[in-house]
Amino acid sequence: MSHGCKGEEFCPSKAVFDPPQYIFNKTYHPQKVEVVHPIEIINQHFCVPVFKHVFPVKEKDVFCSSARKRRRAKRKS
Repeated sequence: MSHGCKGEEFCPSKAVFDPPQYIFNKTYHPQKVEVVHPIEIINQHFCVPVFKHVFPVKEKDVFCSSARKRRRAKRKS
């Protein structure tokens, strides 16, 4: 059923707007962050016994006679 209306002549088009939809283009950029890891060096010193063997030497000169001692025979009395 038409009311004598030829569509577009008497019924102009009308724009209807929806609320906007947001599209995010995420771009990431490197950011340098300095992370400090402290290191403490502790030098430990220990005394460890290491044996050093010492042999003291005594030297002495002993003079000996080259003459033999004779045994004397016992006298009979």
